[in-house]
Amino acid sequence: MKKARLALAIGILCISIFPILVKLNLTPGVISAFYRMAFSLVLLLPYVLITRQFEIPNLKTALLAILCGVIFGSDVAVWNIAIQESTATQASLLTNLSPVWVGVLALCFLKDKPKVNFWIGTVIAVFGMVMLVGFSVFQNLDFDLAFSFGVLSGVFYAFYMLISKEVLKTMNVLTFMALSLMASSVYLAGVSYALEEPFYGFSNTGWLVLVVQAVLCQLLAWILISYATQHMRATRVSVSLLGQGILASFLAWLFIGEAISFQMVVGGLILLFGIRITFYDKPIFVNLQIKRQKSAL
Repeated sequence: MKKARLALAIGILCISIFPILVKLNLTPGVISAFYRMAFSLVLLLPYVLITRQFEIPNLKTALLAILCGVIFGSDVAVWNIAIQESTATQASLLTNLSPVWVGVLALCFLKDKPKVNFWIGTVIAVFGMVMLVGFSVFQNLDFDLAFSFGVLSGVFYAFYMLISKEVLKTMNVLTFMALSLMASSVYLAGVSYALEEPFYGFSNTGWLVLVVQAVLCQLLAWILISYATQHMRATRVSVSLLGQGILASFLAWLFIGEAISFQMVVGGLILLFGIRITFYDKPIFVNLQIKRQKSAL
């Protein structure tokens, strides 16, 4: 359990570094996402093939894995743009709304419907999001590109989580990662070409940042988090991952001097608290009533 907790802590730290690297603006957002996937694929694929851990799936499962790659690539690309156009803090906390969108999608498409706690947490999380971004934005309906892409990133990740969960029931993790990274790389290469983003000509620091994103923020982070998930309760891992937004905000303030207002801090904490409630299994109001009865006795 100690090893699993340590792996989870290091994995969260690796993910939290990513917004800081993107905010340096050394490469365009979409091309940055492309190289994150492409470099990860170059490192992972030989290992999977040499160790013979690549399993050829059936056509339906393979297509779903490819779809996951396209969705995850879209998630990272729009998240990169949101970070570069606003702040690492806002983009990180908005994309952390993904558990809320998972619940909404589950309500629409799955038999296992969200419980009352989910909707209580959702209301609190949305209020926290409004406070984080600013009440005037919603009052004037002034939703800029950064805000829209930050929210869209969470929606993409919600789709990715739901689909990948079904795919991994019949496919091992390394095969899934290889297929997903292949799809992400090809897809993002096409998008980058269509947007006329440069594939080369970056500074040495820019190339170094791209490699670090692939090694630390993609491969190492998700291998460690997958290890932690195997040895810890999934809900505990999911809740722990919410700390990524807070840690990213702190690192952005510490290393790149990103300003954080008191309202943003309060809004971010309320948002994360609301999402925490969505993971709480036992009915809240029943527990409160029992506590009152015990205190009365």
